[in-house]
Amino acid sequence: MLRLALERQDHAVLEARDQPEAVRLLHQAQPAVVLSDLRLPEGDGFGVLRAVKEVDADIPVIVMTAYGSIEDAVRAMKEGAMDFLAKPVDPDHLSLLVARALEQRRIVTENLLLKEELAVRRGAPQIVGEDPSLRKVFSSLQRAASTDATVLIEGESGTGKELFARSLHALSPRSDAPFVAINCAAIPENLLETELFGYEKGAFTGAAARKPGKFEMAHRGTLFLDEIGDLPFALQAKILRALEEKRFERVGGTSSVQVDVRLVAATNRGLKAAVAARRFREDLYFRLSVFPITVPPLRERPNDIPMLARYFVDRFCRELTKKPLVIAPDALERLQAYRWPGNVRELQNCIERAVILAEGDALFARHLNLSFAAPLESETPPSPWEQIDLSGTLAEVTRRVTREAEKTKIEAVLHEAQGNKGRAAELLQISYKMLIAKLKEHSIE
Repeated sequence: MLRLALERQDHAVLEARDQPEAVRLLHQAQPAVVLSDLRLPEGDGFGVLRAVKEVDADIPVIVMTAYGSIEDAVRAMKEGAMDFLAKPVDPDHLSLLVARALEQRRIVTENLLLKEELAVRRGAPQIVGEDPSLRKVFSSLQRAASTDATVLIEGESGTGKELFARSLHALSPRSDAPFVAINCAAIPENLLETELFGYEKGAFTGAAARKPGKFEMAHRGTLFLDEIGDLPFALQAKILRALEEKRFERVGGTSSVQVDVRLVAATNRGLKAAVAARRFREDLYFRLSVFPITVPPLRERPNDIPMLARYFVDRFCRELTKKPLVIAPDALERLQAYRWPGNVRELQNCIERAVILAEGDALFARHLNLSFAAPLESETPPSPWEQIDLSGTLAEVTRRVTREAEKTKIEAVLHEAQGNKGRAAELLQISYKMLIAKLKEHSIE
């Protein structure tokens, strides 16, 4: 009777005859709510309640009892039950309690996500700019948002790839469901699988209870995998299977968990080169790049720099409770002459520091601290051609200059990659085999 009443409310129901069967189902399925009688043929409702709390302390439990055993129901609530039903059960009352339990479960999940994202959400800049290249990205986002296609956002570090991913989610039919973000480069390789897929109780030392992973948290919403190029090769196959089959196993688990997730990935490196170097699965690359979007670097949209600078100045003046500042012409000129290797993130940090240093009503060039600033007009940079041997024929000079440029570039990238040849090959967008040949050719250790 209870099952039929709940199924009429479009709930999926699993039935157990007694405590042992209930415990088996708890480990095989992922119930949102547990409804249990206190008296069972084998075991009792208190045993079921304790088993639920061991598996997942956040699963709401509703207990049923006869009118003469209300004190047992009170005891069950003290031990963690959410509410109780007196028998005979009123179906309308049952429906109300189940709806309340589901809402409680949803709030717990959302609070967990909000806690994890609070630092990210605070101070996150809006997407500001009117450059045609940026307008093109917005147009692509709008087209992709209405579909469930996997989106790959490419762009240099600091261009705001996560903000574009959040915009994509907000424009999509999934906007009311969670947006869950995880940085694949920021989590140690041995912990990344449990962060993504969760784990079962007892899966490893310290796993005292079942923990849901990011895939489960993003159910019916969007999962954002940032820096996916750093995803360990061994984990890529499991990600691919989860995308294609919409199901996976938790770490230490044997039963499948089914999820409905829209995936958005981001990278600041060339995944094609990683595929060529056999550091990234080709099948996963093609699965991710169904709808690729490239975010332009800030240096390619210089007309947006004044708009962004004013936006950040106004914002930090409010946050730091300082009176409004104007940007002096010399500061604006310096900002537009700079190349911004760190893109919008670097501009944001630069303006925040300048607002703190500024006194009076204006922000001047002296308040800016640009790491790789372009020389002033009064300074005459040395000509690079003065350092190059231009003797001999055109073919000889071309070979000499090309060889020197190639060697210098490889050495610089190897230094950037801290000697990691696989990473260097990715940055150079050549195969690992070709890099080894070039190292030998140029006698680079």
